[in-house]
Amino acid sequence: MKVLTLFDKIWDSHAVKAIADGPVQLYIDRHYCHEVTSPQAFDGLRNRNLKVFRPQNTFCTADHNTPTIDQDKQVKDEVSRFQLETLKRNTEEFGLTYFGLGHEKNGIVHVVGPENGLTLPGMTIVCGDSHTSTHGAFGCVAFGIGTSEVEMTLATQCILQPKPLKMRITVNGKAGNAVTAKDIILYIISQLGTGGATGYFIEYAGDAIRSMSMEERMTVCNMSIEAGARGGMIAPDEKTFEYLKGRDYAPKGDAWNKAVEYWKTLKTDDGAQFDKEITIDAGIIKPMITFGTNPGTGIFIDGNIPQIEQIEETSKQSFKKMLEYMGFEQGEKLLGKPVDYVFLGSCTNGRIEDIRMFAGFVKGKKKADNVTAWIVPGSKLVEKAAIDEGLVEILNEAGFEMRQPGCSACLAMNDDKVPAGKYAVSTSNRNFEGRQGPGSRTLLAGPLVAAAAAITGKIASPENLYGK
Repeated sequence: MKVLTLFDKIWDSHAVKAIADGPVQLYIDRHYCHEVTSPQAFDGLRNRNLKVFRPQNTFCTADHNTPTIDQDKQVKDEVSRFQLETLKRNTEEFGLTYFGLGHEKNGIVHVVGPENGLTLPGMTIVCGDSHTSTHGAFGCVAFGIGTSEVEMTLATQCILQPKPLKMRITVNGKAGNAVTAKDIILYIISQLGTGGATGYFIEYAGDAIRSMSMEERMTVCNMSIEAGARGGMIAPDEKTFEYLKGRDYAPKGDAWNKAVEYWKTLKTDDGAQFDKEITIDAGIIKPMITFGTNPGTGIFIDGNIPQIEQIEETSKQSFKKMLEYMGFEQGEKLLGKPVDYVFLGSCTNGRIEDIRMFAGFVKGKKKADNVTAWIVPGSKLVEKAAIDEGLVEILNEAGFEMRQPGCSACLAMNDDKVPAGKYAVSTSNRNFEGRQGPGSRTLLAGPLVAAAAAITGKIASPENLYGK
């Protein structure tokens, strides 16, 4: 009997046809769509007089261009308003399910899919968004695609893709109390580099991964792309099934029992071979923060920025450039440096557990006067839960205000832009030059590091405030 990896089981079962020494025609179970990467795809269908092949398999939401205040009013920014109106028209014309602005299921596409039970184990999932890898937390082969591929999926429910190589990253041991899933993935990326997983699909394994909640697993898989991977995935288990049970689009009754029976087979067989194996001890990981302009520049929060002698020769010029942009010096510590903005949100850390964690940390404390904080839920359901659980009240008492759902300050496509030269401790996924606004300076971190910065007004270790 042939032994297979989890990735092989899903990929091979969805391969319609393989071209010799070329790509595979891969069937897609679920297609997610938002306003930024879809307009040209729908125009392509019109130009060829085509319909959406299986409209029941595509779900659309507004997220990138949505404002996070006054969502019940007309969107002020003309470009954003046009993008949102275009998606609404396209979904109506082609008969697609649309969670528009104000809809009870609206939110960031990679938050909405799982929380509504649209993302299920064993699926192939695509979206015109690189962080589609988030859905791999449920035991899916999920990856981002370009606009031309969005059109291909709409028209045929298939896509042409070369089969990636396979990597397994095993994380064992117990992380410290102040170490979050975000810290673990930032550490992994710092070790691999932003190109270390190029050409691979990663499976995360080990007891440290198994101990994570589903929301934490989503955070890990979300940032697989930042290491260059095509995607990341985690085998489903009882936590997966418990998370999905009863959600709106999840199977019900006998269909649920049959689904779980199949889902339990979705694991890597003993003896299955990976093209690369990496093992990491979670016990050595501390809270992380980035110092540069790519997600691979993570360091322990009490660590030092590297000296240029520690940098490979081919990267020294870019290292100097990023330090100049960020206003930092080689060899210095980041601890104690003042910050201007704190952002909790995005498809990486905009779920209810992230808001619970942040609120739990700031409870009984006060926001620093020098900090502008944007606390943004990832969806309307997250927003409702935060209100129902009393988290918004805790935030308000500490001097914070929760905004409305959207991608927000993850990227400069809406009103939530960090001004030039200002420092933002951000729980999002990318820290490229200008990612959060022209000239903005982003330091990626987890919810606890962000909360510590919001309370102290500077880069601070949550271990000293949260307990070890």
